[in-house]
Amino acid sequence: MPEKNGNRRLLAFDFGTRRIGVASGQEMLGTGQPVAMIPARDGIPDWDHVGRLLAEWQPDLVLVGLPLNMDDTENDMCARARKFGKRLHGRYHVPVDMVDERLTSFEAKGEVMASGGSRDFGRHGVDDRAAVLILETWCREQAPQPD
Repeated sequence: MPEKNGNRRLLAFDFGTRRIGVASGQEMLGTGQPVAMIPARDGIPDWDHVGRLLAEWQPDLVLVGLPLNMDDTENDMCARARKFGKRLHGRYHVPVDMVDERLTSFEAKGEVMASGGSRDFGRHGVDDRAAVLILETWCREQAPQPD
């Protein structure tokens, strides 16, 4: 039985053409942790790997980052991220919510550099950390706003 709003298990995806970052978290806590970076070929992941993650984490809701332009317009990557979200929903019958992810990869790279991590982001991606930021952004947006 799915959890009520406020207590859902979440799995977030940072879609990319070469790697897809994955993070998990609890809506109630509002925080996430990195889970995996799935290799992708031109945006197509190993769907068996995705299926195993969904089976393991059993999320009540799946989040997919939507990389909007700074002026709120959509770009080619938005269309690809939406297609990925639709495929997740179609293949695994999980509810999917798209999340504005502007600047999450930039912020994730800043966190890695601040902690003294590798700056070779081509080899050592930050996609899983970006997925954490997507999850935490969604949680902040769900929180009740003061009047």
